[in-house]
Amino acid sequence: MSTEKTGLGLLLGLVGVVVFGGTLPFTSLAVADMSPSFVTYGRAVVAAGCALILLLIMGRRPFVKADFLPLFISALCLVIGFPFFMALAMTNVPASHGGIVLGILPITTALFSAILNKERPSVWFWILSLIGCGLVITFALRDGPDGIGPGDGWLLAAALFASFGYAISGQLSRSMPGWEVISRGLLLCLPLSIIGSILSFPDAIGSISTSAWIGFAYVSLFSMFIGFVFWNAGLALGGVALVGQTQLLQIFVTLVLSQLVLGEAVGPEAWLVASLIVCIIFFLKKTR
Repeated sequence: MSTEKTGLGLLLGLVGVVVFGGTLPFTSLAVADMSPSFVTYGRAVVAAGCALILLLIMGRRPFVKADFLPLFISALCLVIGFPFFMALAMTNVPASHGGIVLGILPITTALFSAILNKERPSVWFWILSLIGCGLVITFALRDGPDGIGPGDGWLLAAALFASFGYAISGQLSRSMPGWEVISRGLLLCLPLSIIGSILSFPDAIGSISTSAWIGFAYVSLFSMFIGFVFWNAGLALGGVALVGQTQLLQIFVTLVLSQLVLGEAVGPEAWLVASLIVCIIFFLKKTR
Protein backbone atom coordinates (compact mmCIF):
# COMPACT_ATOMS: atom_id res chain seq x y z
CA MET A 1 0.00 0.00 0.00
CA SER A 2 1.52 3.36 -1.05
CA THR A 3 2.33 6.09 1.44
CA GLU A 4 0.03 8.49 -0.43
CA LYS A 5 -2.95 6.13 -0.13
CA THR A 6 -2.24 5.49 3.53
CA GLY A 7 -2.00 9.22 4.27
CA LEU A 8 -5.21 9.96 2.39
CA GLY A 9 -6.92 7.07 4.18
CA LEU A 10 -5.89 8.46 7.56
CA LEU A 11 -7.12 11.93 6.59
CA LEU A 12 -10.50 10.64 5.39
CA GLY A 13 -10.86 8.47 8.48
CA LEU A 14 -10.08 11.43 10.71
CA VAL A 15 -12.73 13.52 8.92
CA GLY A 16 -15.21 10.74 9.60
CA VAL A 17 -14.26 10.69 13.27
CA VAL A 18 -14.71 14.47 13.57
CA VAL A 19 -18.13 14.18 11.91
CA PHE A 20 -19.22 11.42 14.30
CA GLY A 21 -17.81 13.34 17.24
CA GLY A 22 -20.27 16.14 16.56
CA THR A 23 -23.33 13.87 16.73
CA LEU A 24 -24.12 14.35 20.42
CA PRO A 25 -23.69 18.15 20.53
CA PHE A 26 -25.80 18.69 17.41
CA THR A 27 -28.42 16.19 18.58
CA SER A 28 -28.62 18.26 21.76
CA LEU A 29 -29.31 21.34 19.62
CA ALA A 30 -32.03 19.56 17.66
CA VAL A 31 -33.95 18.13 20.63
CA ALA A 32 -34.09 21.55 22.26
CA ASP A 33 -37.08 22.34 19.98
CA MET A 34 -37.94 18.98 18.40
CA SER A 35 -39.08 15.69 19.85
CA PRO A 36 -36.54 12.82 19.98
CA SER A 37 -38.93 10.81 17.78
CA PHE A 38 -39.01 13.40 14.98
CA VAL A 39 -35.24 13.86 15.12
CA THR A 40 -34.78 10.08 14.86
CA TYR A 41 -37.22 9.39 12.03
CA GLY A 42 -36.67 12.67 10.19
CA ARG A 43 -32.92 12.29 10.00
CA ALA A 44 -33.37 8.75 8.67
CA VAL A 45 -35.65 9.99 5.86
CA VAL A 46 -33.15 12.66 4.77
CA ALA A 47 -30.22 10.24 4.93
CA ALA A 48 -32.17 7.59 2.98
CA GLY A 49 -32.65 10.07 0.14
CA CYS A 50 -28.89 10.66 0.03
CA ALA A 51 -28.25 6.92 0.17
CA LEU A 52 -30.55 6.23 -2.79
CA ILE A 53 -28.82 8.88 -4.89
CA LEU A 54 -25.37 7.48 -4.07
CA LEU A 55 -26.37 3.89 -4.83
CA LEU A 56 -27.78 4.92 -8.21
CA ILE A 57 -24.69 7.02 -9.05
CA MET A 58 -22.43 4.08 -8.17
CA GLY A 59 -24.55 1.75 -10.30
CA ARG A 60 -25.58 -0.43 -7.34
CA ARG A 61 -29.01 -1.92 -6.83
CA PRO A 62 -30.82 -0.29 -3.90
CA PHE A 63 -32.10 -3.66 -2.66
CA VAL A 64 -30.65 -7.16 -2.71
CA LYS A 65 -32.28 -10.41 -1.61
CA ALA A 66 -29.11 -11.74 -0.02
CA ASP A 67 -28.47 -10.78 3.61
CA PHE A 68 -31.91 -9.15 3.89
CA LEU A 69 -32.53 -10.17 7.51
CA PRO A 70 -29.13 -9.13 8.96
CA LEU A 71 -29.30 -5.88 6.97
CA PHE A 72 -32.72 -5.09 8.38
CA ILE A 73 -31.74 -5.96 11.96
CA SER A 74 -28.58 -3.87 11.69
CA ALA A 75 -30.60 -0.97 10.28
CA LEU A 76 -33.20 -1.14 13.04
CA CYS A 77 -30.38 -0.87 15.57
CA LEU A 78 -28.33 1.87 13.88
CA VAL A 79 -30.99 3.87 12.05
CA ILE A 80 -33.80 3.77 14.63
CA GLY A 81 -32.72 2.36 18.01
CA PHE A 82 -29.39 4.07 18.58
CA PRO A 83 -30.43 7.58 17.39
CA PHE A 84 -33.72 7.45 19.32
CA PHE A 85 -32.22 6.55 22.69
CA MET A 86 -29.33 8.96 22.11
CA ALA A 87 -31.81 11.78 21.38
CA LEU A 88 -33.77 10.88 24.52
CA ALA A 89 -30.57 11.03 26.55
CA MET A 90 -29.72 14.48 25.18
CA THR A 91 -32.94 15.80 26.76
CA ASN A 92 -31.59 14.72 30.17
CA VAL A 93 -27.79 15.03 30.23
CA PRO A 94 -25.11 17.32 28.73
CA ALA A 95 -23.49 16.21 25.48
CA SER A 96 -20.06 16.06 27.13
CA HIS A 97 -21.42 13.66 29.75
CA GLY A 98 -22.99 11.58 27.00
CA GLY A 99 -19.75 11.51 25.05
CA ILE A 100 -17.88 9.91 27.93
CA VAL A 101 -20.62 7.41 28.77
CA LEU A 102 -20.85 6.42 25.09
CA GLY A 103 -17.08 5.96 25.21
CA ILE A 104 -18.04 2.47 26.25
CA LEU A 105 -19.22 1.77 22.67
CA PRO A 106 -15.98 0.20 21.36
CA ILE A 107 -15.95 -2.10 24.38
CA THR A 108 -19.55 -3.27 24.02
CA THR A 109 -19.11 -3.58 20.24
CA ALA A 110 -16.06 -5.81 20.76
CA LEU A 111 -18.07 -7.93 23.19
CA PHE A 112 -20.96 -8.37 20.75
CA SER A 113 -18.53 -9.13 17.91
CA ALA A 114 -16.81 -11.77 20.03
CA ILE A 115 -20.16 -13.41 20.79
CA LEU A 116 -21.49 -13.30 17.21
CA ASN A 117 -18.19 -14.53 15.72
CA LYS A 118 -17.84 -17.21 18.41
CA GLU A 119 -14.45 -15.89 19.40
CA ARG A 120 -12.65 -16.77 22.60
CA PRO A 121 -10.99 -13.51 23.75
CA SER A 122 -8.09 -13.56 26.18
CA VAL A 123 -8.46 -13.12 29.92
CA TRP A 124 -6.97 -9.62 29.61
CA PHE A 125 -9.70 -8.73 27.14
CA TRP A 126 -12.36 -9.45 29.75
CA ILE A 127 -10.41 -7.76 32.53
CA LEU A 128 -9.95 -4.57 30.51
CA SER A 129 -13.61 -4.64 29.46
CA LEU A 130 -14.73 -4.80 33.09
CA ILE A 131 -12.33 -2.01 34.06
CA GLY A 132 -13.64 0.16 31.21
CA CYS A 133 -17.27 -0.45 32.15
CA GLY A 134 -16.51 0.22 35.79
CA LEU A 135 -14.77 3.47 34.91
CA VAL A 136 -17.77 4.70 32.90
CA ILE A 137 -20.22 3.75 35.67
CA THR A 138 -18.08 5.52 38.27
CA PHE A 139 -17.97 8.66 36.14
CA ALA A 140 -21.76 8.59 35.64
CA LEU A 141 -22.25 8.27 39.40
CA ARG A 142 -19.93 11.20 40.18
CA ASP A 143 -20.88 13.50 37.28
CA GLY A 144 -24.66 13.34 37.60
CA PRO A 145 -26.34 15.62 40.18
CA ASP A 146 -28.19 12.64 41.65
CA GLY A 147 -25.88 9.86 40.57
CA ILE A 148 -26.98 7.66 37.68
CA GLY A 149 -30.17 9.11 36.18
CA PRO A 150 -32.60 8.35 33.34
CA GLY A 151 -30.25 9.91 30.81
CA ASP A 152 -27.59 7.34 31.63
CA GLY A 153 -30.14 4.57 31.13
CA TRP A 154 -30.97 5.95 27.68
CA LEU A 155 -27.26 6.17 26.87
CA LEU A 156 -26.76 2.55 27.91
CA ALA A 157 -29.67 1.49 25.69
CA ALA A 158 -28.16 3.53 22.82
CA ALA A 159 -24.79 1.85 23.33
CA LEU A 160 -26.31 -1.64 23.30
CA PHE A 161 -28.33 -0.97 20.14
CA ALA A 162 -25.33 0.58 18.39
CA SER A 163 -22.95 -2.19 19.46
CA PHE A 164 -25.22 -4.95 18.23
CA GLY A 165 -25.83 -3.07 14.97
CA TYR A 166 -22.11 -2.44 14.43
CA ALA A 167 -21.28 -6.08 15.12
CA ILE A 168 -23.78 -7.27 12.49
CA SER A 169 -22.81 -4.60 9.95
CA GLY A 170 -19.18 -5.57 10.50
CA GLN A 171 -20.02 -9.08 9.35
CA LEU A 172 -21.93 -7.70 6.35
CA SER A 173 -18.97 -5.49 5.40
CA ARG A 174 -17.02 -8.63 4.53
CA SER A 175 -19.24 -9.13 1.49
CA MET A 176 -20.09 -5.51 0.57
CA PRO A 177 -18.54 -2.06 1.23
CA GLY A 178 -19.51 -0.43 4.50
CA TRP A 179 -21.21 2.50 2.76
CA GLU A 180 -23.50 0.04 0.96
CA VAL A 181 -24.43 -1.59 4.25
CA ILE A 182 -25.63 1.67 5.83
CA SER A 183 -27.19 2.90 2.54
CA ARG A 184 -29.27 -0.21 2.01
CA GLY A 185 -30.16 -0.27 5.69
CA LEU A 186 -31.48 3.29 5.47
CA LEU A 187 -33.66 2.34 2.50
CA LEU A 188 -35.00 -0.77 4.22
CA CYS A 189 -36.10 1.39 7.14
CA LEU A 190 -37.50 4.16 4.92
CA PRO A 191 -41.21 3.12 5.16
CA LEU A 192 -40.96 3.04 8.95
CA SER A 193 -39.02 6.32 8.96
CA ILE A 194 -41.63 8.09 6.81
CA ILE A 195 -44.52 6.90 9.00
CA GLY A 196 -42.63 7.87 12.16
CA SER A 197 -41.80 11.32 10.75
CA ILE A 198 -45.45 12.00 9.89
CA LEU A 199 -46.72 10.86 13.29
CA SER A 200 -44.12 12.89 15.20
CA PHE A 201 -44.10 15.97 12.94
CA PRO A 202 -43.87 19.17 15.07
CA ASP A 203 -47.17 20.98 15.66
CA ALA A 204 -45.64 24.46 15.67
CA ILE A 205 -42.91 24.09 13.06
CA GLY A 206 -42.58 27.86 12.71
CA SER A 207 -41.44 28.21 16.32
CA ILE A 208 -38.45 25.90 15.89
CA SER A 209 -35.21 27.83 16.27
CA THR A 210 -32.52 28.10 13.63
CA SER A 211 -30.04 26.33 15.90
CA ALA A 212 -32.39 23.35 16.21
CA TRP A 213 -32.67 23.12 12.41
CA ILE A 214 -28.88 23.29 12.14
CA GLY A 215 -28.61 20.44 14.63
CA PHE A 216 -31.21 18.44 12.71
CA ALA A 217 -29.46 19.06 9.38
CA TYR A 218 -26.12 17.99 10.83
CA VAL A 219 -27.31 14.68 12.27
CA SER A 220 -29.35 13.95 9.13
CA LEU A 221 -26.68 14.67 6.52
CA PHE A 222 -23.39 14.25 8.33
CA SER A 223 -23.88 11.87 11.26
CA MET A 224 -26.27 9.57 9.42
CA PHE A 225 -24.62 9.50 6.01
CA ILE A 226 -21.64 11.68 5.03
CA GLY A 227 -19.60 10.58 8.03
CA PHE A 228 -19.93 6.94 6.93
CA VAL A 229 -18.79 7.82 3.40
CA PHE A 230 -15.57 9.42 4.70
CA TRP A 231 -15.03 6.72 7.32
CA ASN A 232 -15.44 3.76 4.98
CA ALA A 233 -13.37 5.41 2.25
CA GLY A 234 -10.61 5.96 4.78
CA LEU A 235 -10.73 2.33 5.92
CA ALA A 236 -10.57 1.13 2.32
CA LEU A 237 -7.57 3.29 1.42
CA GLY A 238 -5.54 3.16 4.63
CA GLY A 239 -6.52 -0.21 6.05
CA VAL A 240 -8.78 -1.09 8.96
CA ALA A 241 -5.95 -1.73 11.41
CA LEU A 242 -4.34 1.69 10.94
CA VAL A 243 -7.25 4.01 10.15
CA GLY A 244 -9.47 2.32 12.74
CA GLN A 245 -7.19 3.69 15.46
CA THR A 246 -8.31 7.25 14.67
CA GLN A 247 -11.67 6.38 16.24
CA LEU A 248 -9.93 6.63 19.61
CA LEU A 249 -9.99 10.41 19.13
CA GLN A 250 -13.78 10.61 18.83
CA ILE A 251 -14.45 11.05 22.53
CA PHE A 252 -12.11 14.07 22.62
CA VAL A 253 -13.79 15.57 19.55
CA THR A 254 -17.15 15.30 21.31
CA LEU A 255 -15.80 17.07 24.41
CA VAL A 256 -14.28 19.89 22.34
CA LEU A 257 -17.43 20.39 20.25
CA SER A 258 -19.61 20.29 23.37
CA GLN A 259 -17.64 23.30 24.57
CA LEU A 260 -17.60 25.13 21.23
CA VAL A 261 -21.16 24.41 20.04
CA LEU A 262 -23.07 24.26 23.32
CA GLY A 263 -20.81 26.21 25.66
CA GLU A 264 -20.66 23.31 28.14
CA ALA A 265 -18.01 23.39 30.82
CA VAL A 266 -15.83 20.28 30.63
CA GLY A 267 -13.80 19.83 33.80
CA PRO A 268 -10.40 18.16 34.31
CA GLU A 269 -12.06 14.99 35.61
CA ALA A 270 -13.91 14.49 32.33
CA TRP A 271 -10.70 14.84 30.31
CA LEU A 272 -8.93 12.40 32.64
CA VAL A 273 -11.68 9.80 32.39
CA ALA A 274 -11.81 10.21 28.61
CA SER A 275 -8.04 9.64 28.41
CA LEU A 276 -8.26 6.52 30.59
CA ILE A 277 -11.10 5.11 28.48
CA VAL A 278 -9.06 5.65 25.30
CA CYS A 279 -6.07 3.86 26.85
CA ILE A 280 -8.25 0.93 27.87
CA ILE A 281 -9.78 0.67 24.39
CA PHE A 282 -6.32 0.83 22.79
CA PHE A 283 -5.03 -2.09 24.84
CA LEU A 284 -8.35 -3.90 24.48
CA LYS A 285 -7.85 -3.98 20.72
CA LYS A 286 -4.37 -5.40 21.22
CA THR A 287 -5.45 -8.17 23.58
CA ARG A 288 -8.46 -9.25 21.52
